[in-house]
Amino acid sequence: MSGHSKWATIKHKKGAADARRGKLFAKLIRQVEVAARAGGGDPEVNPSLRTMFQKARDASVPLDTIERAIKRGTGELDGVNYESINYEGYAPHGVAVYVESLSDNRNRTGAEIRSTFSKLGGSLAEPGAVAWQFERVGVVAVDGSADEDELMLVALDAGANDIVAEGDVWSVVCDPSATSEVHGAIEAAGIAVNGSDLTMRPTSTVELDSTEAAKAVLRLIEALEDHDDVQEVYANAYITDDVLAALGD
Repeated sequence: MSGHSKWATIKHKKGAADARRGKLFAKLIRQVEVAARAGGGDPEVNPSLRTMFQKARDASVPLDTIERAIKRGTGELDGVNYESINYEGYAPHGVAVYVESLSDNRNRTGAEIRSTFSKLGGSLAEPGAVAWQFERVGVVAVDGSADEDELMLVALDAGANDIVAEGDVWSVVCDPSATSEVHGAIEAAGIAVNGSDLTMRPTSTVELDSTEAAKAVLRLIEALEDHDDVQEVYANAYITDDVLAALGD
């Protein structure tokens, strides 16, 4: 479990770095726009937009910026027509990698993603090759100081499926469609919420027990995350505590 929590910490730190470069805002805005185009501009009747709206607000994206993205999605303002494209492949050491992207040029993005895999010791696979190793879930991150029993009572009553300790946070896991309701119920109970998101969780993991193996996998993941069209990168790597400690030195 601690391996997963440290992995989450690595992802969090990477997200903070993206924010400093201005990339995180751009990616969140694109997600809001696509969600609005797919299901309409009213968050009350579009669960995907509601979740992306909350995710953007949690990251401090200005409200007027989010509203403009929604209007671009619904056609009220001119915008780019982004296509959702997922890529599946393998990092070094057999780690499964699932990449979600939003692109206005399928051919360009596909070629660049394939090149990134190849240059860093991975390989792009056919659709469906690794997707079965992940499941789509909603996750609400709650401050680790929250009382476990109280949190469990509130979260399960709101429709959550599980509560997992991951480092200094509780991860409340639920069906994707219930993410906003679970988030709101926890906040209404006076429990501090750090954020919520839709994510892909691995159903099995590949253990990385050396710093060399971990660095090789992380290099590929970070390179994929740096691509402007890539929204999320998921991997089924499990990095042991000893290796994580060595990486942190």
